[in-house]
Amino acid sequence: MMRSHTCGQLRAEDEGRRVRLAGWVNRVRNLGGFCFLDLRDRYGMIQVVFEPERQELMDAAGRLHMESVILVEGVVRRRPGSMANQELATGEIELLAESCKLLSRADVLPFTLEAEDTAGEDLRLKHRYLDLRRPTKSRYLLLRHRMAQAVRRTLDGLEFLEVETPILMKSTPEGARDYLVPSRIHAGCFYALPQSPQTYKQLLMVSGFDRYFQIVKCFRDEDLRSDRQPEFTQIDIELSFGDELDVQDTAEAVMAGLFREIKGEELPLPLPRLTWREAMDRFGSDKPDLRIPLEIRELGALAASSNFGVFQQALEQGGVLRGLVFPGLAEEFSRKKIDALQDYARHLGGQGVVVVRWTAEGLSSQIGKFTGEEWLKSAVAAAGATQGDLLVLAAGEYRLVCKLLGNMRLRLAKEHGLLDASAHKLLWVTDFPMFEYDDEEQRWMAAHHPFTQPNAEQLAAGVPESDLLSRGYDLVMDGQEIAGGSVRIHEREMQARVFRMLGISDEEAQEKFGFLLEAFRYGTPPHAGCAFGFDRLVMIFGGTENIRDVIAFPKTNRAASPMDGCPGRVDARQLDELHLKIVGDKPGGDA
Repeated sequence: MMRSHTCGQLRAEDEGRRVRLAGWVNRVRNLGGFCFLDLRDRYGMIQVVFEPERQELMDAAGRLHMESVILVEGVVRRRPGSMANQELATGEIELLAESCKLLSRADVLPFTLEAEDTAGEDLRLKHRYLDLRRPTKSRYLLLRHRMAQAVRRTLDGLEFLEVETPILMKSTPEGARDYLVPSRIHAGCFYALPQSPQTYKQLLMVSGFDRYFQIVKCFRDEDLRSDRQPEFTQIDIELSFGDELDVQDTAEAVMAGLFREIKGEELPLPLPRLTWREAMDRFGSDKPDLRIPLEIRELGALAASSNFGVFQQALEQGGVLRGLVFPGLAEEFSRKKIDALQDYARHLGGQGVVVVRWTAEGLSSQIGKFTGEEWLKSAVAAAGATQGDLLVLAAGEYRLVCKLLGNMRLRLAKEHGLLDASAHKLLWVTDFPMFEYDDEEQRWMAAHHPFTQPNAEQLAAGVPESDLLSRGYDLVMDGQEIAGGSVRIHEREMQARVFRMLGISDEEAQEKFGFLLEAFRYGTPPHAGCAFGFDRLVMIFGGTENIRDVIAFPKTNRAASPMDGCPGRVDARQLDELHLKIVGDKPGGDA
């Protein structure tokens, strides 16, 4: 090998050893006739010393550009005690250079690597290969590797078989938009990149591979956020002859393995469980952050006596009145802050909220002139508030009120230190609604996906689609969904029935999913599964809020790569081979 050791490998016990090291020049310092060079690779950094006795070698080292790649040979020696660098793992030793070879000269960098704020994100994405040299960035990919291996060890130990499924598949547009790939051989036909291996893993259950997993790349052509990318990675799990609890036990084993190997902690099991309705009632969210010790209270019984038309009308129209107490914030909320809270409520789609402050001067609220002080006293008592607290009230349609108070719970808790960021809280949310009505599509959509089994008792009792529950479940960590799954439909007739509920005709179902329905004719075991969002999981374990940090070569929020100019145009010959023609002259990506 060109090098005998890595830059982070040597210690005091290696004193006197002759070694060869290769890496990047991190910094060069000429001090008192000596030249000191910090040599870096992904394993760490070590100080290299060039003594004046080797003047030619010292001069050459002094002319090295930062980030040039060199090979150094020399002898390890211990630093004097007062010169040891406690911040480096190799800080007790240094390498006395005897030879130095330039392997690759670096030009002046477009930005320095020492400080994070020396360049904007666009420039750093354009030169992503440089940004990844920063230990603060490379550590995310090292963490990602360790987490992937830990997951594989856990699932292999549980007798799950890793199987790769196709990347080129049939387009089944149900949910997000597909990325389409034109076929050269089959004119006018397209493959799709998988949004999920869902149908393939169900077919593997039909095939008799009763325990499957895959760390798989998936694709969705949708608008991006800080926690989304057009291509992302899932930990996909499916098992036969099992139900919700079997899948949840498996997912908990995966998480326990990650906590043990990555954090050195034991995850208390089993994890708590809440139904979807309980989570919405108590926290206003189907992915509640349990690190915030605040719960929403039902106050509908007080609406009629409030003399406030908004509250009374909400209840008459089948809505709700709910409140959330923020302890100790009454004095902090000036008129300006309350106005900002109202703006936020309108941003979320509501008409506003009612704020009640309980200060040393007493109770005050913008609706006090309608309700009177006695009603305000009843409201704060029912909500569990005490002097010094802030009470936020919202009235209206159930889901909108949940959205308003759930988002305010998160926002104010983060802004005012009511969230314990040092802890991790996990839970299962179960019994999701089977369908959600899409106003834009004017039809019912699957809350999880159309292969989720509905609640059998409700289905037999004729419960309407709007109230039908599913056997779907999500795993939530620190207020983020990290995994979602369900018990699958394994009977042909039941699957066809659910398709019809979704407005998918028998003919359309046969066109889109006929291969799956056909497979169900030949003996399909009951099965269930889930998929972890691996990128999001690495984000949480890595302590970052930007998904681009944990992906080697991410896209921008417009699904472009400034580094390699992707997406880009192709020439006419390629278009002809694919039987395609560009209509109009629209510019390509923004890379």
